[in-house]
Amino acid sequence: MEDLMKDRVAQLENYILKHCLWQFHSRTWDREKQNEGVLSKTTQILCDEPVAKETLADRCYWVDAVVLAEEYKRRFLWLSTMSNAEIKLLMLALKERIDYITITGSLNKELTVQQY
Repeated sequence: MEDLMKDRVAQLENYILKHCLWQFHSRTWDREKQNEGVLSKTTQILCDEPVAKETLADRCYWVDAVVLAEEYKRRFLWLSTMSNAEIKLLMLALKERIDYITITGSLNKELTVQQY
């Protein structure tokens, strides 16, 4: 089961890395907010839950999340066989992986430059 989860996270991660520009913000805090905003809203969409759209940032993340959720549903048919609880676990693992790739494991030193 763990191998299946890793494989599915890798598939979702691969799509983001190849097709999503939002992962390339220039500062760590921007990437943290963006990853959280887009992936949490994508999770809500995939689970048919209400999504907050009150602020400009909410709406920005929501737009990216709508596109991401639509593509995930279209490309990864196995998502439709998963329960909401399973989707939430999968998306949490994906967020942890994306955070690692784009923030904590990144070799980009510009992410931490205070004057930037």
